[in-house]
Amino acid sequence: MTAWLILALTILLEVAGSTMMKLANGFSAFWPSVGVFVCYSGALVGLTLVLRTIDLSIAYAIWAGAGTALIAAIGIIWFREPASALKLVSLTLVIVGVVGLQLSSGARPG
Repeated sequence: MTAWLILALTILLEVAGSTMMKLANGFSAFWPSVGVFVCYSGALVGLTLVLRTIDLSIAYAIWAGAGTALIAAIGIIWFREPASALKLVSLTLVIVGVVGLQLSSGARPG
């Protein structure tokens, strides 16, 4: 696996962990609570491995930015959170920033 693929998987694990955090309802639901710890542990291990190859400034910014954008989308779509014009424009800017960071690293997207 390439470092970029591992980074994508860590982003998905972080997003799954954050989603389970919502479903855990203050750690009162057992399996989602377990999922929070499993997913976040996997995400941190993956990010640590990625940092062998990808610069910290790039890897962490992409991890955090992509995770933030995906979680916001899940909140809007799945949890029916309000989607104001400002929120949607801000999410677009996060996505543009993540793409810009990846392009600045010299790596080809995908």
